[in-house]
Amino acid sequence: SNLMGYPTDCPQREKNGWTGDGHFAIETGLYNFDGITIYEKWLADHRDEQQPNGVLPDIIPTGGWGYGTANGTDWTSTIAIIPWEIYQFYGDSKLLSDSYNSIKKYVGYLEQISPEGLTSFGRGDWVPVKSKSSLEYTSSVYYYVDANILAKAAKLFGKQADHKYYTALAEKIKSAINKKYFNPATGIYASGVQTELSVALQWGIVPKGMEAKVAENLAKRVAVDGMHIDVGVLGAKAVLNALSDNGQAETAYKLAAQDTYPSWGWWIVNGATTLLENWDLKAERDISDNHMMFGEIGGWFFKGLGGIKIDEANPGFKNILLRPNFVSGLDHFEASHDGPYGTIVSSWKRSGNSIIYNVTVPANSTANVRFDLSGAQKAYKDGKVLTAVTNITAGKYQFEIR
Repeated sequence: SNLMGYPTDCPQREKNGWTGDGHFAIETGLYNFDGITIYEKWLADHRDEQQPNGVLPDIIPTGGWGYGTANGTDWTSTIAIIPWEIYQFYGDSKLLSDSYNSIKKYVGYLEQISPEGLTSFGRGDWVPVKSKSSLEYTSSVYYYVDANILAKAAKLFGKQADHKYYTALAEKIKSAINKKYFNPATGIYASGVQTELSVALQWGIVPKGMEAKVAENLAKRVAVDGMHIDVGVLGAKAVLNALSDNGQAETAYKLAAQDTYPSWGWWIVNGATTLLENWDLKAERDISDNHMMFGEIGGWFFKGLGGIKIDEANPGFKNILLRPNFVSGLDHFEASHDGPYGTIVSSWKRSGNSIIYNVTVPANSTANVRFDLSGAQKAYKDGKVLTAVTNITAGKYQFEIR
């Protein structure tokens, strides 16, 4: 109901194309729906609404509202994130190409107002449970995301000078973030709350080799918070991915499956059949009962449990990365996604002391399978022990982990 014509925050109250809500839930939209035309239309609206200086409004389309002081990177990075995700899901670079100059203008404006690489141009971790994250830190992370996407797009389109320039800019931003906000001795970002730790992992800010330490700190923080989420919209986008992508899938699943306050499950226990706008059911504001901004969990099911992931070097699921997590809280799980080459299936179930994993790779595509094994576990195919990573071609396969 929030993906009709263009992404809306809610279909019954504001009915606005809030930019942040749109990119927080982009992967949920694309894993579940063939949504390319909706997003193409919406990004055309972005290009229409962009001011000559590169600034975008909070809501698109707009009658003029939204060009304020908080319409910054954490919301209006839609101009870069959504074309990039469309390219990743479909292998179709047209939207990225059509939006290239607009992304460049947008990054140019950010560079103008933030010459040292850090920016406070943003809205922050909206509607958190209780913690507060640094606005400059989270806004700067999204500034990095935009510059990094622009650098990769420049390389894709053969714009060598732009590729060199924006690669250097992205590194400058990342360095500035880590210099000010990262403690390499402790592996903590900023004040160490869930959002601050998870966005660094989600968006590739963490220095190489330090990811496991930061993820371990995130898992410890979740435990300190009673194995419950303590995030707003920026953290909700990042926290499950940050954990499951970095060796902490068990904690990610416990968060996703939690059914006491605050959690997605708490909404369900209280009768919700849609995503809500606030973790607190008794809140006096931000109380829509059909809101998409906490919706990344819908995409995480495909990635964090089913393990169906995009290979950035071979977009459009030409090559599929299969990274299932056999979390102890589940006996079976199945995910399927209709990609450009056909239906991808990743399905597993427990059988005694073994796990049976079934995969379907569609025609004209390949897959790279990797299992996160523990202890003495080994993976087998046709009775033979597999190496850590297995490459397969189109077809149906069965693996056994024991």
